[in-house]
Amino acid sequence: MATALIKGLLKQNYPAARIYVSDPDPARRQILAELGVETFSANQPMLDALTTSGAEGVVLAVKPQVVPEALTGLNYPDLPLLSIVAGYSIAGLEELLPAGTKVLRAMPNTPALIGEGITALTLGSKSGASEEAWAEKILRGLGRVVVVPENLMNAVTGLSGSGPGYVYLFIEALIDGGVLAGLPRTLARELAVATVLGSARLVAEAQEHPAVLRDMVTSPGGTTIAGLAHLEREGFAGQVMTAVLAATERARALGEKE
Repeated sequence: MATALIKGLLKQNYPAARIYVSDPDPARRQILAELGVETFSANQPMLDALTTSGAEGVVLAVKPQVVPEALTGLNYPDLPLLSIVAGYSIAGLEELLPAGTKVLRAMPNTPALIGEGITALTLGSKSGASEEAWAEKILRGLGRVVVVPENLMNAVTGLSGSGPGYVYLFIEALIDGGVLAGLPRTLARELAVATVLGSARLVAEAQEHPAVLRDMVTSPGGTTIAGLAHLEREGFAGQVMTAVLAATERARALGEKE
């Protein structure tokens, strides 16, 4: 996700020379350097360089379990920190940073890789309008940005953070269903992807409840109602809802391990 964020900034004509990245992996640093950004093997030298370069802020993009290692013992500058770490609370981050550090938290999703994501942003109590504007400028390179209270972030993770995984599984099942019905796999894939893309756009642009659009394609005694009846017998809608809930609970559990 950090690489997607960098590419999004570059597409917004943000100067590559003003982007500093710390990564202990030499191979990753090489890939990032090819984008034109400045790379560092450790966090403190990068932070020192940011301090002297007039940086606007710092983005934290690591796995939850390595957050303490990434932040402990640093001489952290007077810069806002934007975290895209799943499940890690603002309070947990503030405990690892100097008192008064302005912390923001965001949850992007994988369509951000093509600039079509949606990111939820929440502000810590010490952050204000200028920090929000900075964070939104950074995150708009990934797609849309919505501001939510922190108590909704785990649910955001369960829905939009993990949601692409559910959609990918559904697309895969549609493709396999087409193959089961006799379609060549390449054709089944083309049909499935176009169907999901078009249906999602219709929901977005028609401003109708999905149930209304579903009724439009469901003729009495027709093929769609036969398929829908089967999905209902298998508990499809309930399974999707409980999947979102399970992912939400997992995000909450990750946060409790801080």
